[in-house]
Order: sequence, then structure tokens, then C-alpha cells
Amino acid sequence: MISNRLPAILVGLAVILFLVYSSVFVVNQREQAIVIRFGEIQDVKDQPGIYFKLPFAFMDADRVQYVENRSLRFDLDNIRVQVRGGAFYEVDAFVVYAITDPRRFRETVSGDRESAESRLSTRLDAALRRVYGLRNFSAALSDERVSMMQEVRADLNGAAESLGLSIRDVRIRRTDLTQEVSSQTFQRMRAERLAEAELIRARGNEAGQRRRAIADREVVEFVSEAQKDSEILRGQGDAERNRIFAEAFQRDPSFFEFYRSMRAYVSALGDNNTTMVLSPDSDFFKFFESPDGRSAPPAGAAASTPPAPAN
Repeated sequence: MISNRLPAILVGLAVILFLVYSSVFVVNQREQAIVIRFGEIQDVKDQPGIYFKLPFAFMDADRVQYVENRSLRFDLDNIRVQVRGGAFYEVDAFVVYAITDPRRFRETVSGDRESAESRLSTRLDAALRRVYGLRNFSAALSDERVSMMQEVRADLNGAAESLGLSIRDVRIRRTDLTQEVSSQTFQRMRAERLAEAELIRARGNEAGQRRRAIADREVVEFVSEAQKDSEILRGQGDAERNRIFAEAFQRDPSFFEFYRSMRAYVSALGDNNTTMVLSPDSDFFKFFESPDGRSAPPAGAAASTPPAPAN
């Protein structure tokens, strides 16, 4: 009897196991579960654990759709934005978000992350263009960048909540010049550096000329001072010489007269080609007198001869 019922028992056990397997689902800590019955959301499980549902999901009874229960991220690259002033830049940004309302997430985008991120990307692009368009490029490189990201996040919050999402953070990864703006910026920076170099060079030339003028003035002052000192010393030397001569004259006037006459003879008769026409009785030759008291003019000096008496 038992052997005849064994196939039926096994079939019954298999059916029971199948029903149990179809009715149980597990939610881990990284997931949320949406229980859908005949296309309508029946329940949402956001806590980890073991849960039950109606079996026969293939008959469109209860089926479970899992969505993430952790922070997610999507990137948006090469966004072309225009800042105040007309220049264009390329921006790379990313958004960190979480699915906080699985029911609305299922109702709006059918639980599809790609659809939700596509909608957020469009809104992020518009928010970045608006925020950058109100500022200069330098704002993205200053402390104002924090407030810019807060504005972008505020713009995204409304769109995210309508999708059942919550924005955790918005960040800018890169802000670069476009090719044409890079060329213009390089030329402007080059012109600024050249102008700065010319200014430094002009200031250097001015400082050099000023220092040269000061040096030239100091040279003139030094030379003038030296000339003044030399004239003073020369005058003092002449005065000292004259004093010595005066003392010598007072001590022995005859010797001093003799000395001066000898100096005059050297000056006047030092050149062999000198010819002098003087009277033999001139005081100039008084030191050339012969022992008999007559003057003997030196060689080269022609004495005047008295005219012969008339017959």
C-alpha cells in the first residue's frame, strides 16, 4: 500500500516545496523589494529579512522587483557651459543619489535606473548651465564653488523627489577651457606676461639710470673735493716755500741774491743757442765780474761796443 502511495506522496511534497519556494523571498541589506500583484504595487519591503507572497508569479500573481538600497552614482561628462562674459568651458560632474521611495520609483520609471538617471542628467545639465552662467569662471576655482554645488543640488532635488530619489551629493570633477578658449586664454596670458616683462625691464632701466646718475654725481663730488684739497695743499706748499725763501733771504741776503741769480743764469743761458744783447755794466752780470772789477759777459752774450770817435 505504501509503495503504491509513494509516487503520490512525492508529487505532493514536490508541489508543497514548489509552493513554498514560490511564496518566499529574501531581502538583504543592500536591497528593497517591491511586491507587485496583477500589475499593482501590493507592498514594499525596505528591511532585510525573509518575506512571503502569493505563489504563481508566472500567472501574474505576486512577483518581486528588487531595487537598490544604497547610495548610487552616475556621471555626466563633457558638459559645455557658458560663463558670464561669453566664454565656454567643459565640465565633468557626478551625482550621488539613493532610492528613498521605491513605490514612486516604480510608478514613475517602472523601477528602471537608466531611465531615472537619464531624466536626472537632463536636469543636471540645465542646472549646471544656469549656475555657471550667473558667474565668472574664477568662481568655480574659489570658495564659491561650494555654494554653486548647493544650488545645483537644490535644482535637482525637485526632479529627484518626483522620481522617488534623494540627492546625496553633487560634485564637479573637472572644469577645463574649450579649445578655442584655451587658445584665447594662452594669448591673453602671453600678452600679460610680455607686458609685465616690459614693465619690469622699464623699472630696471629707470633704476639703473638713477643709480648711474647718483654714481656720476658722487664722482664729480669726489673729484671736486680732491681738486679742492689739492689746491689747498698746493697753496700751503707754495706758502711754505715762500716762507722758507723769506727766512733764507733774511738770514743771508747776499747768498739768496746769488742763488736767485744762478737760477736766472740757468734759465736764461741753459740753451746754447741763446743770444743776449746786454750792456756789460748790467746788474744781470754783476756776479761775472773779473778780479779787476770789470764785467766779463758769458759766451753767447754780445757786449755793446761804443761808437768810434769821429776824425
